[in-house]
Amino acid sequence: MKQLGIGFFGAGVVANLHAKAVRRCAGARLVGLWNRTPQRAEEKARTYGCERYDSVDDLLGDPAIDAVHVLTNLESHHELTLRALAAGKHVLVEKPVSVTVAEIEEMAARADAAGLVCMPGHNYIYEDGVRRAGELIAGGALGRLIAVYVLYNIHHAEQHVRTIPGVIRQILTHHAYILLYLAGRPVELSAMKATLHYESITQEDIALVNLRMGSGALAHLQASFAADDHSADPWTVLIKAIGTDGATRYSYRDWVENKPAEVHSQTYSAYPYSIYREVEHFVAHVRDGGPPPLSTMADAVDAQRIVEAAESSADSGQLERLH
Repeated sequence: MKQLGIGFFGAGVVANLHAKAVRRCAGARLVGLWNRTPQRAEEKARTYGCERYDSVDDLLGDPAIDAVHVLTNLESHHELTLRALAAGKHVLVEKPVSVTVAEIEEMAARADAAGLVCMPGHNYIYEDGVRRAGELIAGGALGRLIAVYVLYNIHHAEQHVRTIPGVIRQILTHHAYILLYLAGRPVELSAMKATLHYESITQEDIALVNLRMGSGALAHLQASFAADDHSADPWTVLIKAIGTDGATRYSYRDWVENKPAEVHSQTYSAYPYSIYREVEHFVAHVRDGGPPPLSTMADAVDAQRIVEAAESSADSGQLERLH
């Protein structure tokens, strides 16, 4: 079979990881990219060894491209995904998938109607450790699930935080789909948020969410751009599930390279590998008819509902019920 031809919308930081991921896939190749800023597009195209397109339509009109990775700013995901689907291209759309539940539902419906794959960029659950945790929970090895914790504490430079939403949209989206994967849907939540580190930024840099699951288990989600955790056994990124018969955990701190990353002060190797695994899964599914996505657009809808409920609760101070 021929390699799956892939095109990128966007040439920012996350595109670097996606380009490495595509290079690792024998069944795929990066054909080319488009970016709003032509100079950046030209630089990245040279770096990746691919074509640069002058417009969205030029990229979508290239028959060598079978699938598109939408790696642009959140507000453009809906439009670019719909345009790619209309052009007959499969889509991997980075998280947060879109701005509203209605937009995500429309993206899913268009993909279904066209018989195309539209896969949310829910990368963490493609990591081996997180998948194993899901299997242990689903198989009953941990007994009755009691509690799930998803924690994130990584300081981000102010100039980067200015370009992204607050931590609820930008980071707790990860927490939401991880929770759905491990424990199913929550039925209610309460949230708090604050802005503590940055003088020139108004969006929240720390947020906490407590949830009750449909099974009765409780969950705690926390994310912060405001500070790193430098204590022993730090909560840099930590996922923990506790059941009556056992427990499991996943931590960024198990794989650390002592060199700066593009956003983080250290390189946490687990994150790139989660994207490598996600892209491998996407390529295998689209090209070879491999297993379906571990997280679907329906999960993206549920994750967005959790995010919107958390924002509402943090603003109102009230408990939010999820339906």
